[in-house]
Amino acid sequence: MTGLFLPQRILDAMIIQAETEDPIEACGLLSGQGRIAQEIHELTNADDSEDHFTMLPAEQFAVAKKVRAAGTEILAVYHSHPSSPAYPSAEDIRLAFTPNVVYLILSLATPWRPELRGFRIHEGNVVEIPIQLFDDQDYDPAQDYVI
Repeated sequence: MTGLFLPQRILDAMIIQAETEDPIEACGLLSGQGRIAQEIHELTNADDSEDHFTMLPAEQFAVAKKVRAAGTEILAVYHSHPSSPAYPSAEDIRLAFTPNVVYLILSLATPWRPELRGFRIHEGNVVEIPIQLFDDQDYDPAQDYVI
């Protein structure tokens, strides 16, 4: 996967979750097929922290089971940065153990303009990847979505 196609409704849900949980970092998973996110899974930040997050294992396992049953896969891990830029912190990089997902960071540092950026993180290397927003009514499953 080189990029991620993200429905606007999922980004909107991520922003609402982040603003609701502010100043705590919000977190969750996105599932879908190929490079197209289809569902958001909001999770609890067990750390209840403003500068790091840990997803509850029981919630992660429940999402994994649901995703498997639906025949989809986990495409992205997301979290918010309530007051810092949309770039992985040293801790985000250190704790990025899954090389095949996109790590999404939603910054609320500029409240009137949340910023979302995506990254591939593997063995300490951070590479930004493109995120293409689309509206569900414009989605054509027959179209070849290539980034």
